[in-house]
Amino acid sequence: MFGKAISNLMIKPGKSPVFETPDKYKLNYEDVTFKTADDVTLSGWLIKGGTNGVIIQSHFGVQCSRCGYTQEGKGMMKNALWTSDIRFLDQAKYLVNSGYSVLMYDMRNHGESERTGWVSWGKNERKDVVAAVKFISEHTDYQNTNIGLLSICMGQGASVFAFGLEDEMKNFKNLKTMISVQPLTYDYFVRAMGLPNFLIKAGNKYNKQKRNVDLTGESFLPYVKDISIPTLVIQNQNDPMTNIDMVKRYYQDLTVEKEMLWLDLEKKRGAAYNWIGQNPGPIVSWFDKYVK
Repeated sequence: MFGKAISNLMIKPGKSPVFETPDKYKLNYEDVTFKTADDVTLSGWLIKGGTNGVIIQSHFGVQCSRCGYTQEGKGMMKNALWTSDIRFLDQAKYLVNSGYSVLMYDMRNHGESERTGWVSWGKNERKDVVAAVKFISEHTDYQNTNIGLLSICMGQGASVFAFGLEDEMKNFKNLKTMISVQPLTYDYFVRAMGLPNFLIKAGNKYNKQKRNVDLTGESFLPYVKDISIPTLVIQNQNDPMTNIDMVKRYYQDLTVEKEMLWLDLEKKRGAAYNWIGQNPGPIVSWFDKYVK
């Protein structure tokens, strides 16, 4: 019973509605779908801006969709992440105003994309990142356009897995840079939640035996060295749901041009996710340097 409850909390889909659309932000967009290499259909928006490049945003996991996080339906947990909805269309708006087009998509088992089973915290979702980059690279309007990745939490984990496990990821000549927002591995997250070891073990056991998902070990960390594009890492130093030494290791293991941006925000995981929507300066400056 305990194992299933912990597993449901961490990897069960269905908590990530698409709760608003770009219309609210007066953005010009089209609904798009595209397939992954393992034949999963992903849904998204292609938001049309200028000619500076295309930014592909990959969201965080389980309770998030392409448009962000809503407190609605989260019950007693609604304030654990952040004190209000987190709206990812905020950064889409300022990126478009800065001359970029934006692809926002739902990873598998999130939002309106196809359900395939359980959330794997980036390992399976790596194929979604590759498919998104391929979709833009082959799009009639963007074949010769540079691409930047705005990869958030599980989205950045999926991006790292893609660099480490998918040869195709290194062959995209137009893929120029990544912003990695708050890298987090599953094991540190469940420990940071204050769960006793017996519950963590019960959840891991249930994942393996009943759902064929193994989230133990170092997750994407061994593949950080395989990232092949300049990377900006953004981390709230007061984030209570991570291990700061792990984040420092992530940064140290990067072998490309890199920069670390430490934020001094409220002691909530979602503070940094909200911050990126309200602070365009560092985001736009980084993409202007490598994508524009």
